[in-house]
Amino acid sequence: MNKKIFSGVQPTGNLHLGNYLGAIKNFVDLNNQKDNECIFCVVDLHAITVKQDPKELKKNIRETAATFLASGIDSNNSIIFNQSNVSAHSEAAWILSCVSRIGWLNRMTQFKEKAGKDKEKASIGLYSYPVLMAADILLYDATHVPVGDDQKQHLELCRDIAQKFNNDFNSPDFLKVPEPLIQKEFSRIMSLKDGTKKMSKSDASDLSRINLSDGNDEILNKIKKAKTDPLPMPEEVKDLNKRPEAENLLGIYSSLKNQSLENSVKEFGGKQFSEFKEKLSESLIETIQPISKEIKKLTNDEKYLDEILLKGSEKADKIASKKINEIKELVGF
Repeated sequence: MNKKIFSGVQPTGNLHLGNYLGAIKNFVDLNNQKDNECIFCVVDLHAITVKQDPKELKKNIRETAATFLASGIDSNNSIIFNQSNVSAHSEAAWILSCVSRIGWLNRMTQFKEKAGKDKEKASIGLYSYPVLMAADILLYDATHVPVGDDQKQHLELCRDIAQKFNNDFNSPDFLKVPEPLIQKEFSRIMSLKDGTKKMSKSDASDLSRINLSDGNDEILNKIKKAKTDPLPMPEEVKDLNKRPEAENLLGIYSSLKNQSLENSVKEFGGKQFSEFKEKLSESLIETIQPISKEIKKLTNDEKYLDEILLKGSEKADKIASKKINEIKELVGF
């Protein structure tokens, strides 16, 4: 069966290794499977749930599209577009928010994490953005959505919204209920300074992450300074249970090498971290440098990136406009 796949990345700027290994590398694999129909979206409407500098946002939208292309996603095989160029996303989000229930959104743990202690000052957009995420997916009749651990709950909400809409408007199977494509290993890359925290652009220390724009020397320095423990490299996977930094670094290496964690543990079992870090740095440089070089080249050609996004938006709009018109007809508009 052909899979219709939808996924998106926020244009946060300065994408890092966590974005690449946790999402984009998987997108490339999905794009390369000939039976898949893939739609990859720069979700700029999601980005404005927190305050953005308009000029930076425009730059970051282009940079995210450039990262898709530089990583190996072919715009001839997949649709690459930015969300704000397709008005059906906003229309569908409003209609679906009238079907969704406050109790459902109150259970979303990511809002609690992102809003922090002062939830009263968080935007309504940050609270309700899982409904927009559902609209993104449901407009394209996506059958499958790649998700990491932190997005499973939102996909469950999307499924609930689809089923409730279909029931409320007596239209069985009208909104397709998508299935998750769960990346079983290495979907969550952790900080280089704390193996219990997710790698993030918002971390104050640049040493906590490998940016896709980092040069060779920066990568070498960051891996050299990455937190480890005083023990030798583990000899069995079960030995990683209470060694989060070792598990994270071995997970990164395994993902870069497309091999299992078991094989990586076997390769370095009993050795010193210094020897392992040399090999990890080599693998990172081998993977990141061609991508970094291509991102820089593409971001210097704004006209080309704008054309890619415009063509993709036209293709996406053709699909989404048809669906939103059908939704509006069912609702009674």
